[in-house]
Amino acid sequence: QVQLVESGGGLVQPGGSLRLSCAASGNIFSSYAMGWYRQAPGKQRELVATITRGGSTNYADSVKGRFTISRDNAKNTVYLQMNSLRPEDTAVYYCNARRVILGHDYWGQGTQVTVSS
Repeated sequence: QVQLVESGGGLVQPGGSLRLSCAASGNIFSSYAMGWYRQAPGKQRELVATITRGGSTNYADSVKGRFTISRDNAKNTVYLQMNSLRPEDTAVYYCNARRVILGHDYWGQGTQVTVSS
């Protein structure tokens, strides 16, 4: 079992920045692909960014060039640096840990990001 705890959300003005963190329990973090997803009110949860065990990244078109996902395996933590934030980035952001071959798919409790003036 992997437990994920997100932090770093909050209220920010348009054009501002936030860095989300997701700390994972256990010592198997490096064997999982990690990702950030978000869900806005009335909408389905959508992929924001993912990072593989080897460090390859993938981004939703809407955040390319503005968001950066990274991981620190020594700290069992994945980050999402969000720059040039827009009101449409407002959502609850969820951390995900996945290892498809084992059928493992874990989620954090979410952290609220609100972009508003």
